[in-house]
Amino acid sequence: MREIVMDTETTGLDPSQGDRIVEIGGVELINHLPTGQTYHQYINPERSMPREAFEVHGLGDDFLRPYPVFSRIADAFLEFVGDAKLVIHNASFDMMFLNAELGWLGKPPLPMDQAIDTLAIARRKFPGAQASLDALCKRFGVDNSAREKHGALLDSEILAEVYLELLGGRQQGLTLSAVTTAVSTSRAADWVPPPRPRPLTIRVTDAERAAHAEFVAELGDKALWTKGSQPG
Repeated sequence: MREIVMDTETTGLDPSQGDRIVEIGGVELINHLPTGQTYHQYINPERSMPREAFEVHGLGDDFLRPYPVFSRIADAFLEFVGDAKLVIHNASFDMMFLNAELGWLGKPPLPMDQAIDTLAIARRKFPGAQASLDALCKRFGVDNSAREKHGALLDSEILAEVYLELLGGRQQGLTLSAVTTAVSTSRAADWVPPPRPRPLTIRVTDAERAAHAEFVAELGDKALWTKGSQPG
C-alpha cells in the first residue's frame, strides 16, 4: 500500500479570497514504512505574502519570486501522488487548496476519499485532548525541535512519525510491511530457505578430527555419539 504523508503552506486560509499554495512537501510510505522518496516544491503564488502568513512559515516575496508557478509543477506533483492515499493533518484544509489550484487549471480534483486525516484519527483516539501536530509530537515523544517555523517537507516528515504512532507504533508498520507478509499463510508450510550462494568453508582441522575421534572412543560402546554414527 502506497501512501504520501503531505503538507502544504499557503498565503492564507481561503483560496476563494485569492490565497495560494506556496510550498508542498510529501514523504512516501510503502506499507507504512518510509521509502526515502520525497516530494518538495516551493511555488510562486503570484501575489504578495501577508504578514500573518509570513510569521507562520517565513516564506517571503523575494524568496518565492524565482520559483515556478503552480501550473508549471502541477503535472509533476500529480505524477508523484498518483493514486496513493494522502495522509494529511487537517486534510480538508490542504485538499481545499490543492483542488482550488487544480480547478483553476481545469484539472480534475483529488477525491476527498483519497485523503486520510490524522487530525480526525487523533481526535477519535484521544477525545478532548489537544490534537495539534506539536501536541501529538509531545504525546508520542517525536522530536520536533527543528520546527521553529512551519515547513511543508519537515512537517511531513514529522507527521509520518506521528501517523505511525497513531496506528500503534513502528512495530505495527513492520507487521504490516510487505517484507513480513511476503510468505502467505498458505505457503508458509512449503517454504524452505534458499541455498547459500557459496558453501561455508570447512574450519575443522585434521588434528581436531583426530582428537574428537579419540574422545568418543574413550566413552565406550554405550556412548550416544557411537550409536548415532552406526548405520541403522
